[in-house]
Amino acid sequence: RTAEAIDAEGYMHTGDLATMDGEGYVNIVGRIKDMVIRGGENLYPREIEEFLYRHPQVQDVQVVGVPDEKYGEELCAWIIAKPSTCPTEDDIRAFCKGQIAHYKVPRYIRFVTGFPMTVTGKIQKFKIRDAMKDELGLQEGKTA
Repeated sequence: RTAEAIDAEGYMHTGDLATMDGEGYVNIVGRIKDMVIRGGENLYPREIEEFLYRHPQVQDVQVVGVPDEKYGEELCAWIIAKPSTCPTEDDIRAFCKGQIAHYKVPRYIRFVTGFPMTVTGKIQKFKIRDAMKDELGLQEGKTA
């Protein structure tokens, strides 16, 4: 893997996505492989997750992209609710309305009791994506 991460000029490609503000500060916003491209917009699941954590009934959340014929990809949020709460999809959408851009609001919202994880405790987002593709009968888009 190290050989794949270092290019011919000696630069290491970490797979992290970052933005730089006007003052030159760099912020890590996610991983390249996690970025969702919806209708030409680059969306960062981590940004949406951090927003959804502010909802008073959300304990944990994972956001992934799933295939979509119209937009290329759509957002899907898997949410673990805080104990003794029962948020609904409408609650989550109402929380988002007017606070984040409409195209950042997950189209698919599922309430779950846990996330697929490796033995070392790392969340397997690809399994969330695969489960949603199966549930919704979605296929990967064909590229030219």
